[in-house]
Amino acid sequence: MLNGTGVKIFTGTSHPELAEIIARRLGLPLAKADVTKSGIGETSVRIAESVRENDVYIINTGCGAVNTSLMELCIMIHACKIASAKRITAVVPLFPYARQDKKDKSRAPITAKLVANMIQKAGCDHVITMDLHASQIQGFFDVPLFAEPSSILYIRTHFDLQNVVIVSPDAGGAKRATSIADRLGVDFALFHKERKKANSVSRMVLVGHVKDKVAILIDDMADTSGTLCLAAHHLTEAGVAKVYAIKILRRACLEKLIVTNTLPQKENQAKCSKIEVIDIGPVLGEVIRRSHYGESVSKLFHEVPY
Repeated sequence: MLNGTGVKIFTGTSHPELAEIIARRLGLPLAKADVTKSGIGETSVRIAESVRENDVYIINTGCGAVNTSLMELCIMIHACKIASAKRITAVVPLFPYARQDKKDKSRAPITAKLVANMIQKAGCDHVITMDLHASQIQGFFDVPLFAEPSSILYIRTHFDLQNVVIVSPDAGGAKRATSIADRLGVDFALFHKERKKANSVSRMVLVGHVKDKVAILIDDMADTSGTLCLAAHHLTEAGVAKVYAIKILRRACLEKLIVTNTLPQKENQAKCSKIEVIDIGPVLGEVIRRSHYGESVSKLFHEVPY
């Protein structure tokens, strides 16, 4: 808990529920800011209280109207910068455009780098985010943060590890999945997948032994959920006992989909009873506290705060 001296917590419009959870964890009220949109769609921000020489944290995530959320974040950072804030930290649980992290074809932009530059040029000193899509994006930031400990705690408390196999739905997520499997001391399997186009998987090949096991699919984000659903179908054909996904459909061969609340999940839960949410508000609250007091953040890579 913070004593409130010299600290301000602001939120944009993308995920105010998470901001409230973080503020409660810290024992602070959210600072006042008016975020509005004009008739022609321009975002307007007014910081309604003094931030002079304060340590400012701005919470906005990359979901819904992603471009609007990104502009809100940049404008709020700039508004605090010219209002003489001592330090500005952007808390972006779901980093926008994280999947556009490399030049994978001719004339393709590296949009994740562009977004990082926008945030920095707006006046941001640090960025706190959860489980970046690709590890190379870490080089863009001062304070990367991972959701892995929260996922490991959930698996330990909800599953019999003797029957568990951790499965990566693609080769790109193998490092993430093997890290979790190693720390749990369980088996690992992965899928090799081929895409005809973005967000559309044409073929998947399973590598590893999963028969009669409880398979837990590990992925960092789900868009159309095509990959997870196809992976669940192939795992069922391979003879697994049950399939869970951490990161969907009602008709998929999944027992449950476990996600974090880096983006609002109430609407998704209302549509699908298989979704269960891991709250990462306490983790973000603790990293903000540690950041403000100059304490080590690396400890949070390995354990979940209480």
